[in-house]
Amino acid sequence: MGWLWLLVVITGCGKAPETRSATPDKGDSSDNAEQVLHLDHAQPKLRTTKLYLADKTIVAEIAQSITQIATGMMFRESMGENDGMLFVFSYPHQTSFYMKNTKVPLSCAYIDRDGKILEIYDMEPLSLDPIPSESDQIQFVLEMNQGWFEKNGIKVGTRIVSERGTLLQHFFSR
Repeated sequence: MGWLWLLVVITGCGKAPETRSATPDKGDSSDNAEQVLHLDHAQPKLRTTKLYLADKTIVAEIAQSITQIATGMMFRESMGENDGMLFVFSYPHQTSFYMKNTKVPLSCAYIDRDGKILEIYDMEPLSLDPIPSESDQIQFVLEMNQGWFEKNGIKVGTRIVSERGTLLQHFFSR
């Protein structure tokens, strides 16, 4: 479980340090193969959910697997005005995102398990500079077009819920 914790902590939008990128069918299945974390092309559109932030409604793709999280918005050319990508982690932790192979200017919100936005950052396209969270309580990250949060009056402290209830209910209730 320790390696999975490390992997989750180091992944993010295009975050796959010291690994090769490849399509899944090119991976070497031998014991000595390097681990493939992200794709070398845009991933297909992921399943979506409606999210509610104050009086705003967005449609967010859900990145939940290791490959989906590590690939994020890499290689994509655009994102709709009220579309986003929600990264879902198994448990709260300190995280760091950067924009490797990501051309679309984005802002990200670091969100705790209760759906409360704790931090918001603008990210620079194609930058490898990490943007670490100050909090170690991040369980979700929401990426939107750069400036979307400010333009829509969404600030630190805003709570996010989904069409199926709280984020915890949506993703962790069975």
